[in-house]
Amino acid sequence: MFRSLWNEPRPPDPPLRVWRDWALVGVLVPLAVLEGVVRPDLPWRAVSVSVTVGLVFTLLWRRTRPLLMLAIPFVTTMLAPLVTGGHRAETYTMAFLLIIVYALFRWGSGRETVLGFAIMLLSVGVSASFYDLAPADAVGAFAVIFSAVALGTAFRYRARARMRELDQVKLLEREQLARELHDIVAHHVSAMAIRAQAGLATAPSKPEAAIDALRVIEAEASRTLAEMRAMVRVLRRNEPAELAPGRRIADLEELAGRARLGPSVEVEMLGDLDGLPPAVDAAIYRIAQESVTNARRHARHATRIQIRVAADDTSVRLRVSDDGETSAAGPMPGYGLLGMIERAGLLGGTCEAGPDPGRDRGWTVTAVLPRTGAAT
Repeated sequence: MFRSLWNEPRPPDPPLRVWRDWALVGVLVPLAVLEGVVRPDLPWRAVSVSVTVGLVFTLLWRRTRPLLMLAIPFVTTMLAPLVTGGHRAETYTMAFLLIIVYALFRWGSGRETVLGFAIMLLSVGVSASFYDLAPADAVGAFAVIFSAVALGTAFRYRARARMRELDQVKLLEREQLARELHDIVAHHVSAMAIRAQAGLATAPSKPEAAIDALRVIEAEASRTLAEMRAMVRVLRRNEPAELAPGRRIADLEELAGRARLGPSVEVEMLGDLDGLPPAVDAAIYRIAQESVTNARRHARHATRIQIRVAADDTSVRLRVSDDGETSAAGPMPGYGLLGMIERAGLLGGTCEAGPDPGRDRGWTVTAVLPRTGAAT
């Protein structure tokens, strides 16, 4: 435990000197001078005020050099009685040292906090032993110091917990964008591959068909690049995820419209599909899109892919099936299938894929999502 504390790094991005720090110094300096003027019982008035004013400026570097800024005032106040004949520089303004203590435990590294705490204990111990510090005063000093230590530590670990939460949110957002990127690119690239194969096959006899295939490939490539660039901007600039292309159940008709080669795609939508949460809308589309892509890749000799979406008062059901030949084991579960299952699970639903029951051929993907788009 001590080793982990010793090796703990500083919290990232400490605030630099801001106008509040200069304002604090601007208030404390005249306050120390005023105390030296109006306080009649202050020993070694000039020395006490000078030491206090000089130490006030350590506040400006308390976040970037917390250990040094703590060591300077504590060592100075501990050694000052050697110069003043046993009198300590005890101005009330020196209470600002609690801010230094807080800053050390808020912004210092693990070893800096350990060394700083040792310096504070040494300072209070020397004062108690050699400078007639009453036991009650020593206990009070320790209590005040521990309060500042506890406050700095609490804010330190609160900020760390907040950073972990933000990192988790960013990670989940990037996982979602990775799934979106896979779905989009896989679908478009599959379409381009099919068109390229068709163009190669028909080029000798029908050059115009090859030219048409090249036009389709160009359009698909341009669309894919545009969508990838939008997502890369999100990842690089930490921009909101809304920049990613949004898809809805109504866009399923586009899947049927693009099936110029290979198996035909039929889309059937039943029930009330209006008013669905955007997450459910997008999830149904992406699961259907990935299912169509997988059918085109893996279903040999498939002639038809059917997409059926049905909604009732509580749930939305998706069924994507093909009539192709698939091995008994089925395709290995890749990132696409895992992404569909994960996407459905995040919304409190289920997604399953397997051979079509009761038939010699075909593969079926079924997904059921709650209409509210939230896990229960």
